[in-house]
Amino acid sequence: MTPGDLARLTALRHALHRAPEISGAEARTAATVAGLLREMGADRVLTGLGGHGVVAVFDSGVAGPSVAIRCELDALPIPEETDLAYASETPGHGHLCGHDGHMVIVLAVGEALAARRPARGRAILIFQPAEETGKGAMALRADPRFAEVAPDTVLSLHNLPGLPLGMVELCARATNCASRGMAIRLFGKTSHAAAPQDGLSPAGVMAALMPRLAALGPGGALDDGFALTTLTHARLGEPTFGVAPGEGALWVTLRTVTDARMATLMGEAEALVRAHAEPAGLRVEISYDDVFEACTNHPAAVDLLAGACRAGDVPLVLTEQPQKFSEDFGQFGKGAEAAMLWLGAGVGHPQLHNPDYDFPDALIPVGAGIFERALRSVLGTGPVNSQAAP
Repeated sequence: MTPGDLARLTALRHALHRAPEISGAEARTAATVAGLLREMGADRVLTGLGGHGVVAVFDSGVAGPSVAIRCELDALPIPEETDLAYASETPGHGHLCGHDGHMVIVLAVGEALAARRPARGRAILIFQPAEETGKGAMALRADPRFAEVAPDTVLSLHNLPGLPLGMVELCARATNCASRGMAIRLFGKTSHAAAPQDGLSPAGVMAALMPRLAALGPGGALDDGFALTTLTHARLGEPTFGVAPGEGALWVTLRTVTDARMATLMGEAEALVRAHAEPAGLRVEISYDDVFEACTNHPAAVDLLAGACRAGDVPLVLTEQPQKFSEDFGQFGKGAEAAMLWLGAGVGHPQLHNPDYDFPDALIPVGAGIFERALRSVLGTGPVNSQAAP
């Protein structure tokens, strides 16, 4: 990648950063991406998959495997607090997870493929919506049009603050925890604040449940038995002094390394809630949202990414320690050999989802180089395309 290429791609990243769109609302971002892919000369560009998903195909015209690179389109409903010249222009929303940088990395791969198609098989670029809510990958894969281009291998990356800039961490097995949001609602009966004995308040049950739910998942070693329960929200009645409450809610995030442990933890949490609420006469409603299944790397895809790192002299650490946070990339592993790597954003870099986070532009050529080498190692390199868009 030349300095001129990097400057142009950096400007694109900054433009995407200025105009963040949250999960399910990525229409402008998707249109921008699709337009750039068409300008490059992708052989096929599919839009509107699973919401605002975009998929581009670079086809060699020769039988062979299909290898995909996946990135994310969505930003976060978090106000950005930076003094950057290209800071978010959408109040309350920001690209504070680096998906703007991930998109540009994959677009850079698209430019390389447009200039020199694979020698065999197909290279596929996936721009997925709604990663932050855990809904996007499942919806995109469920779209009937995705079956027409379904890849054999899917690769992805996520930048990782705390890891030295440009270093890669690659998990040999589980790479992201399963998680889900558990919403608990407790229903009793309101009463006048002067006569609380005539109502049925959930306050006592809520107070008892909070420490007991936390005790179900104390954290610890990130092994198959790992479980972490985090209380994220509590609400009791209405903000008034005249009414004793008759309804309350607790929100708890459940987190495990494996899906099997998640099923067990859900059962334990639901049983605990009912054991406290029902004897007290409270009605219970339990629902789940932001559901992420465990993400596990496939050994063959791990080897492919590791080889691409070594071929480019990218510092690489192989580990069996997964990340605690969740990713819906695991959905792609259901129909393909899939693996995600972690690309260091710097030891002192602001954390993901911090209001002052910004994607390091120095990672654009590093990530694009890894992905292009991985693709070429499987699909080879065809002749130069003199008609490719600059």
